[in-house]
Amino acid sequence: MNHILVVEDEPTIAIALQDDLEEEGYHVEAVSDGLTALEKTRGRGFDLVLLDVMLPGKDGFTVLRELRKAGNQTPVILLTARGQEQDRVAGLSLGADDYVTKPFSRQELLLRVQAVLRRSGPARANIYSFGMIQVDCERGEVRRGGEPLEVTALEFRLLRMFLENRGKILSIERITHLIWGADTFPSDQVVYTHINNLRGKIEPAPAQPRYIVSLRGLGYRFDG
Repeated sequence: MNHILVVEDEPTIAIALQDDLEEEGYHVEAVSDGLTALEKTRGRGFDLVLLDVMLPGKDGFTVLRELRKAGNQTPVILLTARGQEQDRVAGLSLGADDYVTKPFSRQELLLRVQAVLRRSGPARANIYSFGMIQVDCERGEVRRGGEPLEVTALEFRLLRMFLENRGKILSIERITHLIWGADTFPSDQVVYTHINNLRGKIEPAPAQPRYIVSLRGLGYRFDG
């Protein structure tokens, strides 16, 4: 199920968008200002953002600019009542994947959503983003805020494992099996040490992890 963030400050439009998208089977969250939108995209992985241009706090162009500057390549469709060519060019040059002018029909928007998700899916299948971090599994690269982040090969495998199992509880035994293999038996302390080292590189506050969360007696879960 694709996860879509709707950023729209007009309640009637936001509700209509959420209803239409959920009716099509998408999981939808809605926020009404640019600052909250940026916070949401830092803490959760979305497959698409529908972003109104005229927003309180930070406008849609600013939100898009900051997303791309942070290395977040989540597809974005801009929504605006301003249909002038210079506005469309500005939005697309900032990294928008599409630009829809209000008023638009339900069918038009749904077709554009489907098209962007279809285009972005295969190309981004091995690229994950959360917060300031972007992970390119094809190239074996990790970036923070667009800058290369040095991780060891084992840390990269741990990070990829967590990303491929987002939201799932992974026991120490399961992590050991996935990372070290069925015939290798590192101590629990070795596992803890490598996970803590990884946290030190990707977490905003490693002492209070927001992505690699410890679950007492169960193991770990990746929230992002």
